[in-house]
Amino acid sequence: MSSRRRVRLGEQLRRELSVKIQYLVRDPDVGPLSVTGVDVSADLWFARVYVEPQGSADEQDRTMAALGRAAPFLRSVLGRELHIRRMPELRFERDTSIEAGQRIESILREVLPARDAEEGPGEEGPGRTTDPVRPPGTGDP
Repeated sequence: MSSRRRVRLGEQLRRELSVKIQYLVRDPDVGPLSVTGVDVSADLWFARVYVEPQGSADEQDRTMAALGRAAPFLRSVLGRELHIRRMPELRFERDTSIEAGQRIESILREVLPARDAEEGPGEEGPGRTTDPVRPPGTGDP
């Protein structure tokens, strides 16, 4: 299957799973969550579904376990509705990209103020410009 078709199928699965989990899964352990992405394998045997569960760490763990139990049901529902020859096996994984981004952002906040203090206010250091859009030395067109 082409890469573009896999991406399209992954996006369609993401949209459908967001709705199906919310309205069809009756497991009380499934808490509020966001389906952030779906990666479909090249052979269509597996779809890695990235979710961001809300709540405490214990609630998130219960949500992930409940999604694992609901995966066969969701797969059968989606297989009937999407009319694709081979419905991938759904594997739910916690999306850690937002946490990683927040961690990087906090590190940058710690490092950048220290560097700005060394250069002093109003000075232009390497890579710093007064206009965030135009590099230094370029005038108006």
